[in-house]
Amino acid sequence: MHANTSTSRRIFIKIMRIIGITYLVLFILSCLFSSCFTFILSQKEIDKSFEGLLLKPKQHQLVNNGSTINYAEIGNDSLPTAFFVHGSPGSWSAFIDFMKDTLLLRKVKIVSVDRPGFGDSDLGEGQISLQIQAAQLKPIVEKYKKNGKKMILIGHSLGGPLIVKMAMDYPELIDYLIIAAGSVAPELEPNEKWFRVPMNFFPIKILIPKAFIASNYELLHLKSELEKMLPFWKNIKQPVTIIQGNKDVLVDPKNADFSKKMLVNSQKVEVVMEPEMNHFIPWSHPYLIKNAVLNAAADSL
Repeated sequence: MHANTSTSRRIFIKIMRIIGITYLVLFILSCLFSSCFTFILSQKEIDKSFEGLLLKPKQHQLVNNGSTINYAEIGNDSLPTAFFVHGSPGSWSAFIDFMKDTLLLRKVKIVSVDRPGFGDSDLGEGQISLQIQAAQLKPIVEKYKKNGKKMILIGHSLGGPLIVKMAMDYPELIDYLIIAAGSVAPELEPNEKWFRVPMNFFPIKILIPKAFIASNYELLHLKSELEKMLPFWKNIKQPVTIIQGNKDVLVDPKNADFSKKMLVNSQKVEVVMEPEMNHFIPWSHPYLIKNAVLNAAADSL
């Protein structure tokens, strides 16, 4: 009896040690990734980034039903709008280099948003529902659609399913979709509940940067949100460009095949697959997104 108790105690201590080490590693990684990939820039950093350039982005805040959505815009209102939506975590400044591209700015106005829970959009207060996120971004899209010009939505990573949801819910506002490494297929979502559930509760939650709190919260429920969207893919009629890398270890490359299969009524579906490309397309292969935006702006469909 004593031997069994002693063995159980050793196993318990071993498990707790593994859990402790695991979450210490997760915390360190989350801090590193938070600083590297949230792209929250101060106004001083933004000014320095655009030093010497004629055009600089202007930030605006929209308050809707108690929630704040921050976004930045640059360019001529008479041009088609390229509306960028970041992944998880992230912020509008993930696409800041596109805002400095003079060729793009001759062809499109650029708008980039902080999704709910990120950047200056109520940082840390993530929103599970893609339907609610789409509704929160709708007034901004409406604002730039009022000029009657083409509205091109670009979504990276979790921004991918969000722009798809916007096309489902507000087809009259959306003219073109560009999905870059979009996590859209529910059956391809990894099973991460073993660490995401504990990360969502005290005391572990207080150790995690706010951007990662919001990210963990929405990713924990992403699969069920994607499942809700399944019956509505057939409603998407807009042309779609899908950009995906085969070396993406965060979003299964088969998501591109899923999107193509589901877009049965789209006017046109183009898939751009890069064998050696990873998940971070806006920074490793920005020209793919740039070319897709330029093609979308020129497309007569």
